[in-house]
Amino acid sequence: MANGSALIRHVSDRLGYGPRPGDLDRIAETGVDRWIDQQLHPASIPVPPQLDQRMAQFVTLRMSPPQLFVEYGPRVGLEPGAKPTPEEQQERARRLQFVVGEAIAARLMRAIESPRQLEELLAEFWFNHFNVFIGKELDRLWTGAYVEEAIRPHLFGRFRDLLGATAKHPAMLFYLDNWLNTAPGSPGARGQFEGLNENYARELMELHTLGVDGGYSQADVIALARILTGWTIGPIGPGRQGQQPRVTSFLGPMRIFRGGERPRVEGPRALGPRGQGRGVFVFDPDRHDGTDKTLLGRLIRGRGIEEGEEALDMLARSPATARHISLKLAQFLLADHPDKQVVDAMAKTFLGSDGDITAVLRTLFASEAFRAPSSFGTRFKTPYRYVVSAVRAAGVPVVNFRPLEGILNQLGERPYACLTPDGYKSSEDAWLNPDAMMRRVSFAVAFARGNMRLELPPEEGMEQGAPPPLRPPAQRGTVVDPAALLKTLGEDRFSQRTLAAIIGAAPELRSAMLLGAPEFMRF
Repeated sequence: MANGSALIRHVSDRLGYGPRPGDLDRIAETGVDRWIDQQLHPASIPVPPQLDQRMAQFVTLRMSPPQLFVEYGPRVGLEPGAKPTPEEQQERARRLQFVVGEAIAARLMRAIESPRQLEELLAEFWFNHFNVFIGKELDRLWTGAYVEEAIRPHLFGRFRDLLGATAKHPAMLFYLDNWLNTAPGSPGARGQFEGLNENYARELMELHTLGVDGGYSQADVIALARILTGWTIGPIGPGRQGQQPRVTSFLGPMRIFRGGERPRVEGPRALGPRGQGRGVFVFDPDRHDGTDKTLLGRLIRGRGIEEGEEALDMLARSPATARHISLKLAQFLLADHPDKQVVDAMAKTFLGSDGDITAVLRTLFASEAFRAPSSFGTRFKTPYRYVVSAVRAAGVPVVNFRPLEGILNQLGERPYACLTPDGYKSSEDAWLNPDAMMRRVSFAVAFARGNMRLELPPEEGMEQGAPPPLRPPAQRGTVVDPAALLKTLGEDRFSQRTLAAIIGAAPELRSAMLLGAPEFMRF
C-alpha cells in the first residue's frame, strides 16, 4: 500500500480534476480516507458562497423545459403559421446560443471551482453515459435542464432512479426519438407519429444498462420499443368528457405564450405511482401498444405506463447491467483495462445494494488496485480533464469561459457536443495522437502567458465555441507563476529529467513546460 504525498496526489487526481492551490495540504490534514468519505457525501462539503452567487446568475439553469421552450423556443413571438424573417432567425440563433453558453459555462465553473470534486466528475461521467447532443434542435434548449433535473440529483443515489429520470426527460425523449414512438394502427398513429421507433430502446439496452454483450436480441429491442410506445413530450390538455386527456406535442400545434406567461399543465400530473414531475413527460395511451410482450424471456402484461416501469426495473437490476456499469466506472476512475477482480467486486456490491452508486464507488476506492502505486499517474487525460486540471492548478479566477469552450472545441471535447449516443470516450487511444498533443502545448503556452484572458470580461465579438485568439491580446490576463504552480502540483509528480529541463528554460516558459510536461498529461 502506498501512503504519503503520492497517494494524496493520486486521490486528488482520480476523485476530481486535480489540485487547486493548497488542496494537497488540505487532503493531508484531513486524511485520505476521511477526504474520500467526504467526497462520497458531497452535502458534507460547504460550497463557497461566491460559487453559489455565480451559479445563481445562470438564469436558464433555473428554468424548466416548458419555460425554456416558451422563452427561447423556435416560435417565440411568432403568430401561428408565420414564417420568421432573417432578422428573427438571427435573433433566435442568438437566444439559443445564450442558453447553450450558460449550460457549458456552468459546467466548467463547477468543475474548476467546486470543492465537491467527485460530484463534478460523476456529473461528467453520467452525462456521457446517458448522452444527449446539445446541437440537436430542441436539445439546445433542454440539455442544461437535463443535467440539472435528470443527472445531478441522482449522482450518488440508486441507478434505477437515475435511469428513470433520464428515460422521462424531454432532452432524452427528443434526442433518441422516443417521443415519436407509436404503436402502428393505434388511435394516435397519424402524422409524424406513424409507427415504432427503436432508437431509444436499442440504446437503453446497449449503452445505458445491459451492454452490447448483455444477452438481448433484436426481438427484445422491438419488444422494448413496443413497451415504450406513448412515452412522449407534451403539455396535457383536457379531453372531451369521459375521454382520456389529449396530448399536444411540443412540436405539434400549441398556443404561443407571451410576456410573463408560463406553460400551464392541465389534467393529472401523476400518470402512475411514480409522479411525472413537472408534467413535461407524458404517457399517451392513444399511441401505446397495449398488448402483452415478452422481454428478455419475461412476460410483460399490457397495462399502460407500468409496462415501461417494469422494464426499467428489470434492466436496472440485471446482473449484466451491474457488470456493465461497474466496468465503465472502473474504466473512468481506475484504468482503461481495469482489474477483473475489482469489477467483479463492484458488480457484486451493485446487485447487493440495489444499484447504490455510492456503495459501488466505495468498493472501488477501498480496493487494493485503486491504492496500489502501480495505478498512480497511469491514465491519459481527456481534453476536458486536461484543460480543467490546468486551470485549477494555476488558480486563475475565470470570468470568461468562452476561450475554454473554444480550446475544448479544437481538442474535440466541447462539453455536451458529442453527436453519438455513446458519449465521449475516456480511454487513452481515443485522445493520444500527435495533432492533439501539439494543440495541448499551444494551449499551455497561451494560458501560461495570460493570452487567454480568462479572468477578464469577454472580448467584443468573440463567439461561444470559437478558438482563443492566436496573437497576444492588447491586455493580457494573469501570467501563471511557475514556482506556485509547481508547489500546487507537487514536485514529486515530475521526473528529475523533466524538472531539470524546466529549471534550465527561460523563466517565461517554465509554467507552459510544466503544463505541457508528459507527467501532467497523465493522472
